[in-house]
Amino acid sequence: MHGRLKVKTTAEQQEAKRKEREKKLKLYNAGTKAAFKKRENGEYDEEGLKITGEILAVNPDFYTLWNFRKEIFVNFLQTRETDEVQKIMENELYFLESCLKVNPKSYGTWHHRTFIMENMPKPDWDRELQLCNTFLDYDERNFHCWDYRRFVVMMAEVSLDDELAFTTQKITTNFSNYSSWHYRSKLLPMLHPDPTQPAWVQEDVILKEFEIVQNAVFTDPDDQSAWFYHRWLLGRGKKKQQISCIHASRKTKRITVLLTRPIMVGRGNSLILSIHGKSVAGQWKTPTGSSSFSVLWIKDLTESIPEEKEVSVSVTLIPDIDKDTQFSQGLQIDADQEEAWVMADFKSGSRFSNELSAATSSTLETELESIKELHGVEPDNKWVLLTMFSLMMAIDRTHSMYKLEIRECIDQLIQVDLKREAYYRDTKSKFILQSILETQDKNAREMTLKDEGLAALYHTEWMLLLTSIDLSNNALSTVKSLSNLRCLKCLCLDNNHLKDLDGLQHCHQLCELSVKINDLNSAEDLYILENNKCLVKINVYGNPLCRYKDHTTKIKKNIPSLLSIDDNKCTSAPS
Repeated sequence: MHGRLKVKTTAEQQEAKRKEREKKLKLYNAGTKAAFKKRENGEYDEEGLKITGEILAVNPDFYTLWNFRKEIFVNFLQTRETDEVQKIMENELYFLESCLKVNPKSYGTWHHRTFIMENMPKPDWDRELQLCNTFLDYDERNFHCWDYRRFVVMMAEVSLDDELAFTTQKITTNFSNYSSWHYRSKLLPMLHPDPTQPAWVQEDVILKEFEIVQNAVFTDPDDQSAWFYHRWLLGRGKKKQQISCIHASRKTKRITVLLTRPIMVGRGNSLILSIHGKSVAGQWKTPTGSSSFSVLWIKDLTESIPEEKEVSVSVTLIPDIDKDTQFSQGLQIDADQEEAWVMADFKSGSRFSNELSAATSSTLETELESIKELHGVEPDNKWVLLTMFSLMMAIDRTHSMYKLEIRECIDQLIQVDLKREAYYRDTKSKFILQSILETQDKNAREMTLKDEGLAALYHTEWMLLLTSIDLSNNALSTVKSLSNLRCLKCLCLDNNHLKDLDGLQHCHQLCELSVKINDLNSAEDLYILENNKCLVKINVYGNPLCRYKDHTTKIKKNIPSLLSIDDNKCTSAPS
């Protein structure tokens, strides 16, 4: 046995590791305590850098210590010679590289490096750009490094064309590089802005990008990076702002305005209401009274609209982005009218999407044919199906050419991607509603959406003129968005999956409501309607709450205006 090394047992090894950890922990805690003490005493010196450096070399995500180091460097900038500070900061950059080797995705380390480069007397931006290249070679999807690179590019005034070429090179090396695709989507609007929509990209450039991304999706159809970029390319910028509708009611003393894009009135955006050319004071509010962005804005008048003569109403929108650009719309209320409205004209298929040029339409149709070919090879690939759906929606703005194919596409997505079934059912509902609204008379007051398989309600702002709507035999679990229907009087929600009626409390003109065969469990679920003073008829037959014999009494007590419950005349509720 002599001359042989003793092999430690497992228990001995664990005990040795425990002691080593305890030793390191004591040193770590002692160093942390010393650093906090120096900061508390305002001792900004090299010793502070040494103590914090020993801890950060082990744990680069200790944000408080990075802040202490910043304070030390600020003190140096104020009290030391420029050459000395330059040397100390150069050493700091080397130290930061060693920290990044421990954790290349450390927020604190990258942020501190940004601070050093911003304050360094003589920064070497070329070296920083090379450092970014090195770390991106190590991990091309390190978004911390990509963010830092954008900072370096801006400070070093690197050509954006060179950066676009860099993304091309990275993508060519590996199509599965989401960060490169994302960076490309940020560069293109700066390099090739669309004159009509500066936040978007020139059409000819977008069409060329389809060729690049097509190579990626055909090479690896299961990789999501290129598919996300493909969907970005299908975006056609924002719709132009305009006043789409104004509705005025003598009965409710209310003016309602519908815009094409959401704004927040009072946060730079102004809506000016005038009656007979005189500005009307008062607060604009959303349908629910919330302080949020909305396309619908309502003003309650303090005085009635005169009934014995014609009244002219006008609304002017002054957006926060361009105060010189104003949008105005007006209407006339005749002496015998209780209400009046004006709805802007829209080309068929333009209400929910921008019009395509002939070149773009041709390119998208060619793209669709290519994706259909890929679908033949990859029939159950969700990304292929999603892209087919998006392309058909983009090409067929009236939802007539590919109507059946789009529905089949969504149904197949539900089958192959069950985890996102609810999302696809909502998407299908959105498509159905867009199809109906695109073809419906813009001045319609009634709508039937019975048996449409709707799982959610979209674009209800475009239903603001409706006085009657049938939503029976669907799969709705919420009606919150019906708060936009300010003229609604008759509503049928039979045979859905409603557990509450949140949203309907804002429909102040609602007179008749049918919610038969839903999931309302108690009369308390209807309390939300207690302030709907116009509500005279309600039907709750087939809901779980009907198992209670006194449910009609409770409903009547909480909604005193009711004259009929479940088609039975109400008696006065007991006091």
